[in-house]
Amino acid sequence: MDALSSSFLSSTSSKSLLISAVNPPPPPLPPPSSPPLLSVTSVRTDERPPKITTTTTRSPPSPPAQPSPPLSSLPRTAPPPPPPPTGPRRDTSLPVTIFSALDGLINNFIDPPLKPSVDPCHVLSGNFAPVPDELPPTDCLVESGRLPACLDGAYLRNGPNPQFLPRGPYHLFDGDGMLHSIKISRGRARLCSRYVRTHKYSVENSLGMPVLPNVFSGFNGLAASAARGALLAARMAAGQFNPANGIGLANTSLAFFGNRLYALGESDLPYEVRVTPDGDVETVRREDFDGKLFMSMTAHPKVDPETGEAFAFRYGPVPPFLTYFRFDKNGKKLPDVPIFSMVRPSFLHDFAITKKYAIFSDIQIGMNPMDMIFGGGSPVGTDPGKVPRLGIIPRYAKDESEMRWFDVPGFNIIHAINAWDEKEGDEVVLIAPNIMSVEHTLERMDLIHALVEKVRINLRTGVVSRQPLSARNLDFAVINPGYVARRNKYVYGAVGDPMPKVSGVVKLDVSRSDRQDCTVACRMFGPGCYGGEPFFVAREPGNREAAEDDGYVVSYVHDEYRGESRFLVMDAKTPDLEIVASVRLPRRVPYGFHGLFVREGQLKIS
Repeated sequence: MDALSSSFLSSTSSKSLLISAVNPPPPPLPPPSSPPLLSVTSVRTDERPPKITTTTTRSPPSPPAQPSPPLSSLPRTAPPPPPPPTGPRRDTSLPVTIFSALDGLINNFIDPPLKPSVDPCHVLSGNFAPVPDELPPTDCLVESGRLPACLDGAYLRNGPNPQFLPRGPYHLFDGDGMLHSIKISRGRARLCSRYVRTHKYSVENSLGMPVLPNVFSGFNGLAASAARGALLAARMAAGQFNPANGIGLANTSLAFFGNRLYALGESDLPYEVRVTPDGDVETVRREDFDGKLFMSMTAHPKVDPETGEAFAFRYGPVPPFLTYFRFDKNGKKLPDVPIFSMVRPSFLHDFAITKKYAIFSDIQIGMNPMDMIFGGGSPVGTDPGKVPRLGIIPRYAKDESEMRWFDVPGFNIIHAINAWDEKEGDEVVLIAPNIMSVEHTLERMDLIHALVEKVRINLRTGVVSRQPLSARNLDFAVINPGYVARRNKYVYGAVGDPMPKVSGVVKLDVSRSDRQDCTVACRMFGPGCYGGEPFFVAREPGNREAAEDDGYVVSYVHDEYRGESRFLVMDAKTPDLEIVASVRLPRRVPYGFHGLFVREGQLKIS
C-alpha cells in the first residue's frame, strides 16, 4: 500500500515507543484451568546470540504422521536462533540533520499521532510489531506430522514491516514490504525473511531515516499536508530522492505470471523477486515491462490458469480514475484501456475476471480532499451518499465502449474472491465479502464485519440479485487457484476476531441454495492463537479429474501466549481442516497481508 512517513520525536518519546513496539507486553494469561505456560514477549532483544551466524544445522527427519493436536498443545522445542540485527547507519550530514529536525517539528507540533488508528504504540502492538532485522535461510523443525510432497516449493507471505520504528503517525497499511518465505524440499523447511528492495526502502536505508510520507497517515489536514509536501520537495531538490525511480511500497501481495515472481503494492510498479535454491529471497528489479507500465499497478492481478494471461489495472486521483490492461502468457504488457465512465476517484483495491468479462467495483470509499482540508482527516474517506456499483467490461476490450455499470446499493467490497459466467455469458456471478459499516474500514477495522455474498447480474435484463453465504466475519478468502474465472464450489475464508486478527479458517460450499449457511468445515486456532490469509495448494494441480478440494490449506499462525509462530498445513477435505503438519518457525512472523505458494518447477524457471 502507500509509503511511510515516520520521523523524529524527543528522546523520551522515542525510547518509550521503542520499548513498546520491540518488546510488546504479553497478552493476558489463559484461564487458571489451562496448564501453566511460559510467558514470552513478541520480540526479545536477548534472544539473539552475540556471535553472528548465517548458517544453521539441519533439523532431524520429520516424525511419522499423527492425529492433529490442538495448536496450544504442540511441543515447544527450541529452534536454531536467528542472527543479530545489522541496522542501517544514519547519515549525519548537515542537510540530512536539518530535514530530520523539520520532520520532528511536524510530527511533534503540527501533526502528532493523536488517533489510535495512526498511533504507532497502538498499531504496532503485540504481533503487529515489526521484526527488527532480516532472517537468512534458517532450518525449521517439523514438530508434528509430515509435509506433503506437493508442497515442494515456497510459500511466501507479504506484509508491512517498517525498517524504522515510526515516531509520527503510522497506519497499518504503511511500512516497508517484508517477505516471509518458507522453502520446502523433501519434507524439510527453511524460513527466510527479507525486505523488498524498493527504491524507497533503499534510499531510506542508505540515509538511516524515513524520507517519504504516506497517504494513509501522512496527510491529515491541510497544515500537515502542506508541511510534509514542502519537506519532501526540499529533499528532492537536495538530491536525496528521485521520484522517477518509484515512490511506493511492495508490501501487499505476490503474483506469478510470465514465468516471473513479483512482490506487489498498488502505490508502485511490481518488483521482481526470486527464491534461490537454498531458500533465500532476492529482489531482482523494479519492472516496467519495457516502459509500457508506469505509475502503479494493482496488488491483485488475476491470472487465468488455463491461458496463462494476467489481467490488472491501476487507479488514481486524476482522470482516468481507472485504467484496465492485461499481459499475455509470456508476460508482455498489452495496451491500456482507460475507463472514463468512472467519474470520480474510488478506492479500487481488487477486481475479478470471468472467461468473458472483467468486473470492477465503485464503492463508497474514495478520495476525500475536502475532509482533509477542512476536517483534518485523511485524503481517503467514505461517502455515505454514494450508491455502490459494479462495472462489467469484456475481458479483451480495446476501449470502454462496452463498459456497463449496475447499481448495487450497500455492496462495498475491498477484496473479490472469484467470478464466472453462466447462461452462455448472459449472466455473471461474483463471490466477494461485503464490508458492513464501511465508514470504519480505515480507522476502526475491529468494528467492521465482512459478509461473504454471491451477486448475480443478468446482462440481458439488468437485474441484480444477492445471496449471503455465511453470517461469520470473513475476509482474506481464497479458492483453488486452478478455478480462477470459472465456477468453483469451495471458498476458504479467514475468520476475523475481530479483523485484522484472524482466529481460524472456514470452508464454504458456495453451490448451496438460498437460505442456507454454506459453512462445511472449520478450524479455529485456539486461545491466543491468530493467523492470516489462508492459501490453498492442490495435491495434483495438473489433474483435471481431481476433486476441487483435494489439497491443503496453509497459513502462518502465531501463539500470543508463548510468543511462538508456526506454519500449519491443513487437509482441505476433512470436516475440521485437520492439521497434517506443523512447522515450528525459528522466530516470530508478524501478522501481514497476502501470500502465494510457488511450486519448485516455477521457482526454477523464474
